[in-house]
Amino acid sequence: MKRSTNLIAVSALALATALSAVPARAEYGSHTFKVSNGAAEDHPVSAGIKGMSACLEKATDGNMKLRGFYNGQLGDDAEATQSVRSGSLEMVVTGAAAIGGIEPAMSTFELPFLFANDEEVDAIMTGPFFDYVASKMPAHDLILLSIWENGFRNATNSKRPIAAVSDFQGLNFRVMQNNIFLDTFRRLGSNPVPMAFGEVFTALETKAVDGQENPLPLIQASRFYEVQKYLTLTRHAYSPTPVLISKMVWDKLNADEQALLKTCAQEGRVAQIARSRAAVNEALEELKAHGMEVSELPEAEVAKLREVVAPVYEAAIQTVGQENLDKLMAELKAVRGQ
Repeated sequence: MKRSTNLIAVSALALATALSAVPARAEYGSHTFKVSNGAAEDHPVSAGIKGMSACLEKATDGNMKLRGFYNGQLGDDAEATQSVRSGSLEMVVTGAAAIGGIEPAMSTFELPFLFANDEEVDAIMTGPFFDYVASKMPAHDLILLSIWENGFRNATNSKRPIAAVSDFQGLNFRVMQNNIFLDTFRRLGSNPVPMAFGEVFTALETKAVDGQENPLPLIQASRFYEVQKYLTLTRHAYSPTPVLISKMVWDKLNADEQALLKTCAQEGRVAQIARSRAAVNEALEELKAHGMEVSELPEAEVAKLREVVAPVYEAAIQTVGQENLDKLMAELKAVRGQ
């Protein structure tokens, strides 16, 4: 945790330095960019939107700012992303899954047990692989400004504690309509049930499904503790949230405005990541307080989990693309000093 905190502090200092170096004669027009997001306004993503907007306003004397729209007011992730592509909406902060069908490189982040810790996440999301993915987005009428986070995903269920790989056997888990997630849970021996998020609480309440998997803050905010007894800190997948602006909007901005948007999107990331990771600890304590039984798998069982789901990587090549997977895994090895 200390290394992650230090990284955020260093990033904040670097961004402050970059802002102080903005040319005095930079030209900024008056722009208010509408930003769509599917989460509630108290979700950590709002800290990023507010931080990015504050950065823009400070550098432009209020000429440039963001206006956040939450709870899917402007459409769900897929709909809002399409609106950004068409230029009818300026920006979206969305789940990577909504982009994976557009750009396969984004689907690489859906692979199970991809990241071991926050430090690996930060290195990949701000390093050469980010630049590689960003270079592909203009072809889809999108500009990738930054990648924020929804966080590591964990499993809950109403049947039993999960202390071993075998405990997944036979459990019905709600998952996203996503081939990689479906394959992952099948290989664990459970029965994955694709379902829209809005239907999950009722499905858990009526026992139509036994469990679900999501980041801790979303589990807490959705009150799943009312219908789920057991929480296992599996950290089996990581969910990033790309920050995208319409290429049609981008192309109408001058070079100063474009550069500032990129800088402020990264400053927004610092604020969003800090809030996101604090929210994980807060959510965990609240879930315990609401009576959920929390467990962690022994390291030996985690190793077995990784082994069981390893074939998902090979099966996913058709979805994510061999070159995309190779580039990501090569960068991860470099990050790990291998």
